Amino acid sequence: MGVIKIHDYPIGDGHPSFVIAELGINHNGDISLAKKLIDVAEAAGCQAVKFQKRTVDVVYTPAELAAHRESPYGTTNGELKYGLEFVQEEYEEIDRYCRELGILWLASCWDEASVDFIDQFPVCCYKIASPSLTDDNLLAYTRAKAKDRPVLLSTGMSQLDQIDHAIEVLGKENLVLLHACSTYPSYYEEINLRVIHTLKQRYGIPVGYSGHETGLASSVAAVAMGACVVERHITMDRAMWGSDQAASLEPSGITRLMRDIRLVETAMGDGVKRVIEREKPIIKKLRRKGA
Repeated sequence: MGVIKIHDYPIGDGHPSFVIAELGINHNGDISLAKKLIDVAEAAGCQAVKFQKRTVDVVYTPAELAAHRESPYGTTNGELKYGLEFVQEEYEEIDRYCRELGILWLASCWDEASVDFIDQFPVCCYKIASPSLTDDNLLAYTRAKAKDRPVLLSTGMSQLDQIDHAIEVLGKENLVLLHACSTYPSYYEEINLRVIHTLKQRYGIPVGYSGHETGLASSVAAVAMGACVVERHITMDRAMWGSDQAASLEPSGITRLMRDIRLVETAMGDGVKRVIEREKPIIKKLRRKGA
């Protein structure tokens, strides 16, 4: 299985996992809150933060936007969707702030105009969210804009034949699949981590994990199973208003996750069975004479 690069980070078997803190819409349209979340991700040791970009009136129908929905932004779904979207000035500040901290950033784009918008910034890679896996036009457009940058494709709410087709559109070069279960939050019995092995064997390209569960165990286990990219939502407080907050990790959670991922990677070793130096005095102490 080949190795690709996201910026300067090699992605693939034998390399440390690339960890993305998904800010998504957990910033609630507040650039100050977004910067606090970027601070959390950088302090925890994540390699990148991720946002979501939509052209609201393209992604949603007029009926959906007019539907009643109570939120801090108003009483319609449209007021909510527009309230959560960052615009040019805010993304310029995100780009500046991430470069200042030395952390990479990217965005999942839900329509072609959003791909064009994000393409003006030096993002490290492109992300295609699970709901967009069957959107052939968006897949092809994203691949064309990405050029030599990797594309990450989440595979929640999809079957293997749909993934097969998406890969036909995208091509395997510079592609990373992310196993995902698109429930928020995910129950452990829904996660099905063995799909990581299924995807690696079927496609022969790097595979990662995008988790929406509340704990850490399955994300750490995914790394032990070979996930080369890990993506988790983060929040300042899971009790905050917002649809994704409950499926996110608070600052202490993402910090512990990074610690545990790196410890597991260290513990995995190289697979060669040997007697290590610190075992030799134990042999003399505990092994029966002559045995």
